[in-house]
Amino acid sequence: MAQLVGADEIESFRIELSEIGRSLRSSFRRHATSFRNNSVVSSAKDVDLDDESVLQWAAIDRLPTFERLRTSLFDENDGNEADGRGRRVVDVTKLGAPERHMFIEKLIKHIEHDNLRLLQKIRKRIDTAGVKLSAIEVRYTNLSIEAECEVVYGKPLPTLWNSLKSMLLELARLPGLQSKQEAKIGIMNGVSGIIKPGRMTLLLGPPGCGKTTLLKALSGNLNKSLKVTGDISYNGYKLEEFVAQKTSAYISQYDLHIPEMTVRETLDFSSRCQGIGSRGDILTVLTRKEKEAKIVPDPDIDTYMKAIAVEGQKTSLQTDYILKILGLDICADTFVGDAMRRGISGGQKKRVTAGEMIVGPTKALFMDEISNGLDSSTTYQVVACLQQLAHITDATVLVSLLQPAPETFDLFDDIILMSEGKIVYHGPQCDILEFFEDCGFRCPERKAVADFLQE
Repeated sequence: MAQLVGADEIESFRIELSEIGRSLRSSFRRHATSFRNNSVVSSAKDVDLDDESVLQWAAIDRLPTFERLRTSLFDENDGNEADGRGRRVVDVTKLGAPERHMFIEKLIKHIEHDNLRLLQKIRKRIDTAGVKLSAIEVRYTNLSIEAECEVVYGKPLPTLWNSLKSMLLELARLPGLQSKQEAKIGIMNGVSGIIKPGRMTLLLGPPGCGKTTLLKALSGNLNKSLKVTGDISYNGYKLEEFVAQKTSAYISQYDLHIPEMTVRETLDFSSRCQGIGSRGDILTVLTRKEKEAKIVPDPDIDTYMKAIAVEGQKTSLQTDYILKILGLDICADTFVGDAMRRGISGGQKKRVTAGEMIVGPTKALFMDEISNGLDSSTTYQVVACLQQLAHITDATVLVSLLQPAPETFDLFDDIILMSEGKIVYHGPQCDILEFFEDCGFRCPERKAVADFLQE
């Protein structure tokens, strides 16, 4: 009888333990649900963290700050399963090439839509934590640029003998006499304007009007031999007060690469040279505020932001991301090549030139003729990604295009029209036809607006 009573007590105790466990699990799920409701940074499929994932995230949250900024929940699934199985705690600096490739393929399947969704999630996470992103406003006032040139009318061809003879004649001239005739050529004539952050600005104009000179001047890459007057400022700071190359990036229209390097190695090298900028500081503040507010972020977004904010990596997840959105993932391991070595195509080289600068942390992009060698569809795709970058992250983007397609033209918010070193129009894209119509120039029917402006 005593044994039967003991068995009943054991059975009742087991039932009581199971009830307590069930209540604890439901309470845990309720707290995890409240965490997820507080965080607006959720995936497109509203990823539901199970009990094991919540426990793993709690373990990450208890780590020291340095380790917490490098540790995240990594989902080993390919995105087809929504039950959250396969997540493990990983060090983002130790992700291999196959894992990075699989992760980017899961995040971005359709470039335009998924890239927009990814940037929106990142911005929502930052805004939810109350972290403010810096924006750059570029102003230029009464900007004039002149070049001093030597008059070479009647001068013989620069052969070796003619060059030696000219040098001897220069030395034989009497001191104090003017040895050569010089002329001053005005490239920019007193232009002024504001490049606003968070807006896409298109620079239009015929060849020789000064587009490249304006882009180089605003990015601080102008030749020192040119005479510059006027003021250029970033958020009120003049170019002489800081290093503009650390804040802005000028993308040349000429493709200059090391032919023996692959596309991935080129972008990785550029990423290491440019560093991570303020990504590490933003992530530090972000994780601290999320810990105080008990917000559980989306594991994929957390993994991506931590992976691109680690300094000193030989290869980065940011490189895989840029390769994907620029359509260079198909030739990532191909040599760039040159005239003597077979490599990637001309259009792919143009995208590599743009990717070298976009892979860095710069917030101001000055891009010169990035559509040379690209078809209209690829140009639209690249400009659409730049538009998403500008609108969501408040980046400052000024792009020079020669003959953009109507679909590409409609992606821009502001237009700068130049002619002979002067700015004819600088304002919203939606008002440019009305402006020129008031001036007496009406755009014919069934004619592209960009072609009309060029004429």
